[in-house]
Amino acid sequence: MTPAAAMRLAIEQAEQVKGSTYPNPPVGAVILDSDGQIAGVGGTQPVGGPHAEVMALQAAGDRAKGGTAVVTLEPCNHHGRTPPCVDALLAAGISSVTYAVPDPNAEAAGGAQRLVDAGVTVSPGLLADEVEKGPLREWLHKQRTGLPHVTWKFATSVDGRSAAADGSSQWITSEAARADVHRKRAAADAIVVGTGTVFVDDPTLTARRPDGTLTDHQPLRVVVGMREVSLDANVLNDDSHTMLIRTHDPHEVMRSLGDRTDVLLEGGPTLAGAFLRAGVVNRILAYVAPMLLGGPITAVDDIGVPSIVHAQRWRFDGITAIGPDVRLSLVPN
Repeated sequence: MTPAAAMRLAIEQAEQVKGSTYPNPPVGAVILDSDGQIAGVGGTQPVGGPHAEVMALQAAGDRAKGGTAVVTLEPCNHHGRTPPCVDALLAAGISSVTYAVPDPNAEAAGGAQRLVDAGVTVSPGLLADEVEKGPLREWLHKQRTGLPHVTWKFATSVDGRSAAADGSSQWITSEAARADVHRKRAAADAIVVGTGTVFVDDPTLTARRPDGTLTDHQPLRVVVGMREVSLDANVLNDDSHTMLIRTHDPHEVMRSLGDRTDVLLEGGPTLAGAFLRAGVVNRILAYVAPMLLGGPITAVDDIGVPSIVHAQRWRFDGITAIGPDVRLSLVPN
């Protein structure tokens, strides 16, 4: 197996554990034996459990000696809840390490240099862009800024409507698109909506499998607004924890969620407009269905753009067909 193929397998592992590793990063690792064959694969376990490298080394056993470790993030060099991953790699007799992204955390960094000092061949930067835009996107943002990464997710018709004129919106997008949304929810730390969405739609805001059962990880449900929420509302059921934040200020919401990493904004057009005006949205995920609805209900309200020259400029960093729909991923320009 080539290092690039092994890295893509490591990325898959990181995506599979995303949502379960908080506050640690979701990392994937692959161990290739001395002949370049897969000996072990692993992903970071829930906090307090082994990191990806240790999981892959345990799977590889004696075949790790003289082999190569391929990891999405530079192996850590500090002793937190678990020993440094560098220690495990050296103890296993790994001869080379390839990683995608350097660790930006000053406390954990330095693993690559320690490996080099021990005589291990180290190759950084392999498929770094795929990892940075993939499983480590939100964690890297949190490391750089100290703030949660906010993704505004919405479904819309091709003419930008989030509901028909009578308010009906189930379902604009396909079952395939909705399943993709639930996978995103299962990887998130929190989902934010406004009280208006709770009153109109009475959502549960849970992550569910195609058969309707709850996924193992459930994000924190966050309801923003000044109005009281009925105790019978689905968002207050026992499927997950819920936080009520009595404010209309997106910055105050961000402060309340300061210990989180990956936040999904799923509210209606008013809340979306407020977050966009405040400049706290880091990514847009738009699920666009090939239908026309017309009418007054748009995906977002006023975002403070008085003329075309003041438009918020974003750029595409992903366009994906999902069933009959299209998922557009955008980041600030």
